[in-house]
Amino acid sequence: MSNTTDKAAPAAPEGQDQDLGAAGSQLSTAPAEDAPNLPSLGVIGWARWFWRQLTSMRVALLLLLLLSLGAIPGSLIPQTGIDETQVAEFRKAHGTLAPIYDKLGLFNVYSSVWFSAIYILLFVSLIGCILPRTWQFVGQLRGRPPGAPKRLTRLPAYTTWRTEAEPEQVREAALALLKRRRFRAHLAGDAVAAEKGYLREVGNLAFHVALIVMLVAFAWGQLFKSEGNKLLVEGNGFSNTLISYDDFKSGNLFTTDDLTPYSFSLNDFTGTYEVSGPNKGTPRTYQASLTYSEGAYGKDKKTIVKVNHPLAIGDSKVYLTAHGYAPVITVRDGRGKVVFHDAVPLLPLDGNVTSTGVVKVLDGYKNAKGVREQLGISAFLLPTYTKGSETASTFPALLNPVLNLAPYYGDLGVDSGIPQSVYQLDKSHMKEFKDSKGKQLRENLKPGETMKLPNGAGSVTYEGTKEWANFQMTQQPGSGWALAGSLAAIFGLAASLFIQRRRVWVRAATGSDGVTVVEMAGLGRSESAKVPEELGDLAGILYEQAPGVPDADDDPAESEASPDPQVVPAEGAEK
Repeated sequence: MSNTTDKAAPAAPEGQDQDLGAAGSQLSTAPAEDAPNLPSLGVIGWARWFWRQLTSMRVALLLLLLLSLGAIPGSLIPQTGIDETQVAEFRKAHGTLAPIYDKLGLFNVYSSVWFSAIYILLFVSLIGCILPRTWQFVGQLRGRPPGAPKRLTRLPAYTTWRTEAEPEQVREAALALLKRRRFRAHLAGDAVAAEKGYLREVGNLAFHVALIVMLVAFAWGQLFKSEGNKLLVEGNGFSNTLISYDDFKSGNLFTTDDLTPYSFSLNDFTGTYEVSGPNKGTPRTYQASLTYSEGAYGKDKKTIVKVNHPLAIGDSKVYLTAHGYAPVITVRDGRGKVVFHDAVPLLPLDGNVTSTGVVKVLDGYKNAKGVREQLGISAFLLPTYTKGSETASTFPALLNPVLNLAPYYGDLGVDSGIPQSVYQLDKSHMKEFKDSKGKQLRENLKPGETMKLPNGAGSVTYEGTKEWANFQMTQQPGSGWALAGSLAAIFGLAASLFIQRRRVWVRAATGSDGVTVVEMAGLGRSESAKVPEELGDLAGILYEQAPGVPDADDDPAESEASPDPQVVPAEGAEK
């Protein structure tokens, strides 16, 4: 006759299950928490208690939650390190909230004192949690599974039967079976002790180590990162030096020597768009053809850069972020001398690339009287002009381009020392050119057409249109480590969730009537149906090698009809 138990294993009060001994210990590497003797705590005692609290798992999870919550305002509120223009606009629109956000550091979350404090505490907590657990786990790997407790019936999964096989024969068969099932097993007295599922703790430790790797990679990337933008017209080039950027920002420990040496030029930009349907105007092709070289003397290579498909050179990546048009403008003075000839990038205003900008003629221009002046020309481009829609383009491609020009003369204010945008015109010291009716001169030009300035002041010619592309160059070391850490964290977390650490004991001893009594029991770290199922599977295989015999008070006919172990409630289990 056999007895099998499948029940929960509730935590017993201190002293209730002392007979389990080491059998129920060390299924986890979590350090034991001793309640401090508060009345006798001194400075060292309080420091030790604080350290234990900081390195506990619940505090680490709490800090991780706080770090996640702290990142929310960094995503919702404009950040000075990302877009100072948006921050300035937010300050103007929210005069009451802006000073509060300044005091809380919400405009610069990731470098604020409170976010850094959470970050550092989490880092220390993880290290303090991992080191003792790792040391304890190494000790468990070097040791052997603990011997069987005196009363196997106290374990949550239990079965027993009687057999005519010798105890030594049963133990040898059990040892071979458990080793075939990849248990770490050994003989301990009259029982075989086995353990399995060490990868659970390996996954747990790997998850925490991966978090540290991610934190270090994130910090390293923030300290040594660099990011800049450059607008290039077709035919122009860029060299990765600080003076070549239109705007540039970097981490606190970044130096110009950290810039990856490379250069590239924009051969042409290709953009095609849907011509009909609900997605009319949506880009179909949006790519830039580049010629680039690595290092100071690298060979030229050709590549195509698309949105979300950057050019990668070492730790640097070149992203395509924007596109627009640059009309080619030729300006002649009153004597017909060319004083300006260049492609002028204009900024898009809408999805159909209606664009605006300014042409600034700083030097070389003389009016009809031979007096040196400066010219400023407001430009407004419609890539596809349609009658009845003179204020906006109806399609993003250059199907019927029209350039609207409004010229001014005087002082552009560039010599005052005050910086100004190349896309805006300061008209405070400028005067309008007037037409024959005394109104401001303004004309629509098609490619190849020329606008005459009044009184022999010169002319402005719209030669044609080139395209420009804006590139964002980023350099963030440690991104590979961050990716590796995130993948390791996922696999480690999966291992710690789906792998169960469990132990199995097989005891074979001679009973009082001279018949061998076989007992098998299993114990898992947490309540799960896997331990009883696995124990039943092992017991069935071992039962075939050491078949059972009926008890003295059993009916032989009934025993022959049911040769396998029967599942009945064990001692203390509910019936």
